[in-house]
Amino acid sequence: MTDIDGIDIAHELGQVEAHWTPRVVGQVNDQYVKVAKLLGELVWHAHDAEDEMFLVVSGRLRIQLPGDQEVVLGPGQFHVVPRGVQHNPIADEEVQIVLIETVTTAHTGDVVVEGTVPVERQLGAFR
Repeated sequence: MTDIDGIDIAHELGQVEAHWTPRVVGQVNDQYVKVAKLLGELVWHAHDAEDEMFLVVSGRLRIQLPGDQEVVLGPGQFHVVPRGVQHNPIADEEVQIVLIETVTTAHTGDVVVEGTVPVERQLGAFR
């Protein structure tokens, strides 16, 4: 998928229908660019082989980390969770984000729960 006019992140976020359901909107080498809307809590998990970047577009995202550490992000801020680090994203209000992850990154990493979204479903119209 190539868009010579650029990708409109706000428009792409408007296409997201369910919370915690990432949607691939671009690819840079072996990295997917995804958008998602978050509300509530996902699940503690880790990605053993991949880093994961969270960029907040709107709202306030808390990312719980081991040892009672927590990263709090607002619009325009991002955080990279290093590979192998347990984390739990929490959105007390709706948060809109951009994720940058390798194409091999599983949605909930080493944990599979009812809300886990396989990458094939995240790809949607992007192919």
